[in-house]
Amino acid sequence: MYSLNVRDHFMIAHSFTGEVFGPAQRLHGATYVVDATFRREELDSDGLVVDIGLASQQLSAILAALNYQNLDDHPDFDDQNTTTEFLAHQIYLRLADAIARGKLGSSAKGLTALCVTLNESHVAWASYEGTL
Repeated sequence: MYSLNVRDHFMIAHSFTGEVFGPAQRLHGATYVVDATFRREELDSDGLVVDIGLASQQLSAILAALNYQNLDDHPDFDDQNTTTEFLAHQIYLRLADAIARGKLGSSAKGLTALCVTLNESHVAWASYEGTL
């Protein structure tokens, strides 16, 4: 299996509902480092997993829509705890949609899986991985 990873970051504010979250029930900020890892069985005819420039551009565009936002007020996340795990899945869905719409070029048609990892700190992260 071949993989290619691109990385970016975004900053948000949010709060959580539920006793399990303790002090994180109050409004707080987070800066996430995001890794998007694209996988495929065989390289394309150019020897690539996916065009790294297009992958970087699409990840950046997806994150720009969330950057500097209070996710408690974001219409896509009404009544949802925007946990790291939840956000990893949301970014996965948006990248998978970009792939399906051809935004990562024709070589992306051969992608078989995508993993999105949100690094919350140097000791904690969460991922969502799925097939394409």
